[in-house]
Amino acid sequence: MKNSAQSFKNAVKLYVLILLVWGFYRALFKLPETIEELILKPIIWLGPVLYFLSQEKSMISSLGWTTKNLFQSLYLGIGLGMVFGVIAYITNVAKYGGTATLSGFGFDDKSLLFALGISFITSVSEETVFRGYIQSRLTTGLKDATLAIALTTLGWVIIHLPILIFGYQLSPADIIGRSLLTAAFGFGASILFARTQNILAPILLSIFWSWPILLFR
Repeated sequence: MKNSAQSFKNAVKLYVLILLVWGFYRALFKLPETIEELILKPIIWLGPVLYFLSQEKSMISSLGWTTKNLFQSLYLGIGLGMVFGVIAYITNVAKYGGTATLSGFGFDDKSLLFALGISFITSVSEETVFRGYIQSRLTTGLKDATLAIALTTLGWVIIHLPILIFGYQLSPADIIGRSLLTAAFGFGASILFARTQNILAPILLSIFWSWPILLFR
């Protein structure tokens, strides 16, 4: 019982810490995306995870970084990821009109490689925190995978609100629409992790979901 209670507390502590620090950053600062996603996010999001792992004396495999169900994770992550990627692309075409402008395969801010590179690092950071740590600890603490998925999805939506409000400055209607899409992705990623217990599946799903969005910035 003590381990279950501590797992739940650690998940909540980590989430609140990241929500406060990242939320205040989004509200008060704006740096180039490469700095935010490649430097700040890994430090702010993954740093506390490493601390909690050391306190728990847990291995990185407890975050889903394992070869368990590797091939299942590959085909589920890629398969569902392609579906989500098409949805993200169509959504952005409908919103912005036309198609994304690609400047070949270089690495400027409108290139395919840039979008994939940013998506990869962002996905590793976010999925390791949310699915790998928070969802796994909530599942252990609550002893209810369904409730853990629901809470993880809700937390996922809330933590994306600051950028929608302060970064993109969207209208209330757009915030609701984007939040519903964010919830759909978060739910899908959580289901994949619950089924495979491997972080690769939600990471792949996240990459396919986010790179079309980056191309339409």
